[in-house]
Amino acid sequence: MMRMALLLLLAAALCGSLPAQNMEETARLLALFNSHPKADIAVELIKKYEGLHDRSDFPYYGYGHKRLPKEKLSYDMTEEEAEALLRKDLAVRYRLFRNYKKDALLLTVLSYNVGQGVLLGHGRYPKSRLIRKLEAGNRDIYREYVAYCRYKGKPVRSIERRRKMEFLLLYEP
Repeated sequence: MMRMALLLLLAAALCGSLPAQNMEETARLLALFNSHPKADIAVELIKKYEGLHDRSDFPYYGYGHKRLPKEKLSYDMTEEEAEALLRKDLAVRYRLFRNYKKDALLLTVLSYNVGQGVLLGHGRYPKSRLIRKLEAGNRDIYREYVAYCRYKGKPVRSIERRRKMEFLLLYEP
C-alpha cells in the first residue's frame, strides 16, 4: 500500500512539471519554494555547479533541466529563462520533500542532481539510507549526504566538494 502511495506521489510530481500544468498551481508551487529563506542560495549553488548547458549536453537544457516528452525548449534561452526553469523544477521537487521540514531544501537540491527516485525509492529499489535515517528522527546525516559523490561507482572529488558546500550552506541544525 505504501509503495502504491509513493508511486502515485511520484507520478503526480512528474505530471506537475509538464507544460500543461495550470498556471495557478505553478504560481503556488513557486511561492512555496521561494518562501524558504535559503531558496536563493540553493539556486545559486546549482547555477554555479551545473553551468548553463548547450547543445552538446542534450537532453539537458538551462541549468540541468531534463527535457520532458512534448516539451519544446531551445538552447537559445536567456539566463533569466534558464533560472526560471530551474526554480520551477526545484519547486516541484520541494513539494515532494516538504514533509522533511528543515531538511526539505537540502533533499530538494540533492534530488535535482541524483533524482528523487534514488532518494525516495521506486519499484524494487528501497528508500535511501539518508531518507530512512531522517524518517527515524536522526538528523546526523552528513556522511550519508556526502556519500552521493560517485560517478559510475567511483568517488569524484569535485562532486564531493559540491556536496560539502551544499551541506554547509543549506543544512539547518
